[in-house]
Amino acid sequence: MSFEKFELHTKIAAGVEALGYKVPTPIQSQAIPPIMEGRDVMGLAQTGTGKTAAFVLPILQRLMRGSRGHVRALIIAPTRELSEQTHQAIAQLGRRTNLRSAPIYGGVSIHGQINKLRNNVEIISGCPGRVLDHINRGTVDLSHVEVLVIDEADHMFDMGFLPDVRKIVKHLPTQRQTLLFSATMPDDIRSLANDLLINPVNVKIGHTAPVETVTHKFYPVQMSAKTDLLKDILNKTEMDSVLVFTRTKSRAKSVALQLDKSGYKVTSLHGNLTQQKRQHALDGFRDGRYEIMVATDIAARGIDVTRISHVINYDMPSTADAYTHRIGRTGRASKTGDAFTFVTGEDRGLAQSLARVLGEKLQYQNIDGLTMTAPVYDQAPARRSSHGRGSKPNNGGKKFSPKARANTNSRPRQRSFDSSNRSQWAH
Repeated sequence: MSFEKFELHTKIAAGVEALGYKVPTPIQSQAIPPIMEGRDVMGLAQTGTGKTAAFVLPILQRLMRGSRGHVRALIIAPTRELSEQTHQAIAQLGRRTNLRSAPIYGGVSIHGQINKLRNNVEIISGCPGRVLDHINRGTVDLSHVEVLVIDEADHMFDMGFLPDVRKIVKHLPTQRQTLLFSATMPDDIRSLANDLLINPVNVKIGHTAPVETVTHKFYPVQMSAKTDLLKDILNKTEMDSVLVFTRTKSRAKSVALQLDKSGYKVTSLHGNLTQQKRQHALDGFRDGRYEIMVATDIAARGIDVTRISHVINYDMPSTADAYTHRIGRTGRASKTGDAFTFVTGEDRGLAQSLARVLGEKLQYQNIDGLTMTAPVYDQAPARRSSHGRGSKPNNGGKKFSPKARANTNSRPRQRSFDSSNRSQWAH
């Protein structure tokens, strides 16, 4: 099966070929045909399954026909990074179509966006708050929109954007095609879909568990030992590019600073950064100037770097769905990846739930002096293995060695734990 089956316009097919796309992903194979037929679509798919191209290609195909010079497609996403990523996908896939798009999000001057909108763009990829701002200012006309895309709808809900989305919809024509994509389907998203979609085609792609190409390892650890454990793993494991998740903005900044002081090529991505600094961090991570990125969940949505070999959960995510979103950053485009998760006693409930979902795919890792005794859960795997220096490289990876240290004594300090530290896993 190839992209030829979609019978794309030759100028769009040229963009597909230029990006090296050969075989459609499952979400593309199942979603593109009904979208091209003009049907509403509700797609459930994990991050990293190729859903951006699944809706961008049919939109480009549709807009090749008809008038130009006004906004005909609106794509709403929860974060600046995701809006920018979609804008870039439109630019790359539609490079020969002369169709124009504009990314619209906060954190940057609205006046520059107003100037872009005056260039008669056909596609807007934006965040709800800034799109509403333009509507209220009268600087955007959405009366000609033919296609509405709501991307990462569940994350939109998590960030409290659904009321804004409903306000935006009131400014759109009732006769339109609506596409909604989400990794999960909580009641609020289902209600939104029922209100906005008409007789939709439902496409579900492996949304109940993390992607199959990723291995999962849990490290039981005390909070105070997490940074030493992180450095130990970075020193001993062969990696390509690493994404480290923290729960808060302050911790993302702190962890990145500690790694930087130890000589690692590291950057951070969190909500306190200006858009310019966020873009600098993303660009540096994509082109390899930074080997490690420390990020929060919200900031990391929209990171599309296929060479990420490892995701490390410095902090356990808040839900199983959030775990799936994080892990979707590695093992992309049919490549393999590894997910390492630091688990404290406070994380026991979610760790047990994930253990049951992951089954035999999950391994508990013990590192002398750094980790605690791993728990044994009902229906969870009993396998444990020692973290060694001889692990196989991931996608041609390398061991991360910090830049030249002042002396060998700067190696991360090994900590010991007494039996009282281990007892928190027994309850």
